[in-house]
Amino acid sequence: MPVAASAIYFLNLRGDVLINRTYRDDVGGNMVDAFRTHIMQTKELGNCPVRQIGGCSFVYMRISNVYIVIVVSSNANVACGFKFVVEAVALFKSYFGGAFDEDAIRNNFVLIYELLDEIMDFGYPQNLSPEILKLYITQEGVRSPFSSKPKDKPVPNATLQVTGAVGWRREGLAYKKNEVFLDIVESVNLLMSSKGNVLRCDVTGKVLMKCFLSGMPDLKLGLNDKIGLEKESEMKSRPAKSGKTIELDDVTFHQCVNLTRFNSEKTVSFVPPDGEFELMKYRITEGVNLPFRVLPTIKELGRTRMEVNVKVKSVFGAKMFALGVVVKIPVPKQTAKTNFQVTTGRAKYNPSIDCLVWKIRKFPGQTESTLSAEIELISTMGEKKSWTRPPIQMEFQVPMFTASGLRVRFLKVRIVIYAFESTILPKNAMLSSRISKPLCH
Repeated sequence: MPVAASAIYFLNLRGDVLINRTYRDDVGGNMVDAFRTHIMQTKELGNCPVRQIGGCSFVYMRISNVYIVIVVSSNANVACGFKFVVEAVALFKSYFGGAFDEDAIRNNFVLIYELLDEIMDFGYPQNLSPEILKLYITQEGVRSPFSSKPKDKPVPNATLQVTGAVGWRREGLAYKKNEVFLDIVESVNLLMSSKGNVLRCDVTGKVLMKCFLSGMPDLKLGLNDKIGLEKESEMKSRPAKSGKTIELDDVTFHQCVNLTRFNSEKTVSFVPPDGEFELMKYRITEGVNLPFRVLPTIKELGRTRMEVNVKVKSVFGAKMFALGVVVKIPVPKQTAKTNFQVTTGRAKYNPSIDCLVWKIRKFPGQTESTLSAEIELISTMGEKKSWTRPPIQMEFQVPMFTASGLRVRFLKVRIVIYAFESTILPKNAMLSSRISKPLCH
């Protein structure tokens, strides 16, 4: 169920009402007094952003020195409520020149009332796009003297963007050079035992795009996912091509993606926004290719000494390399002195996080590096507690490598204004467009 907000209040830090708007008559006007008495005066604002008092739920968020409180009397979607608050604040900032605080509200209360009538109808969120709302709410807000006036380009066709499916892109865009950039960025979440056995492993990734295309382009992206390849071979009545396929889990798309076409054809078709945006996010739990293997050996020599040996092996191709490799090796809190020996990079002891920090600027593929450290501990008179040995953390970036095995098979771009269609392959880009290589970290 959507938000179904009964009322929305803007309060300062003292609890005074700056602006309020009632959308339904199922709550009384004194509900803000209940919020002020039971939540603000009891200092429980930081405990939970959702509270229920007297049959009503309060969903609130603090922005600068202002509390935005949404009052609902039914079982509403809380995540949608917070999303509405974030989008509404971004809308107000676009009118106020980037500032949103108590002074900005007092200086622009007439404009805020007008916007509140447009962005929510009978408690249900409506269009919150600044580019569209500025077409028919042309009043300018009182800007802070420290804010610069943004240069907004007018949108030629307001009706199309308000009622159509391309509200995220304006008409009339024209570029001398049409370009498309695509990056695949992945994060590997791995938990490994001291013996080298993988206990848990998954990959979370996202597809980032940057488009500078004229007109209203129609793009189609093809990946090596198992379901998409099977659907494509079924539609073309021919066997699927051999090669590695992956199964995508928990896929979420940008609003520009045609979900109806994806459900029927399993292809990612979309009209992209202008500039940089996140096309999709995904998660993969099977068939993960680990870029590194970490083999630690820790020996406790009595109560005041410890030896640490860590070997890191890169298992990706020899022609690839990792950048910005950082290995954090936990040590006991009573560490007094450390001596290092590393084959590559630099290492130091960071007492603020109780870790040995090993940094390697460039790590080639199919190689290994070793760290050896002698640690002296402070002797304590009390009973020695067993050290829990927290897991080793590792940060890195490996260009041209995806741990999930995700690959871009094709990217088709059709620019309507020029009435031509071109296919961009990851390794052979056309002159009219350009695509960057996948990136993983």
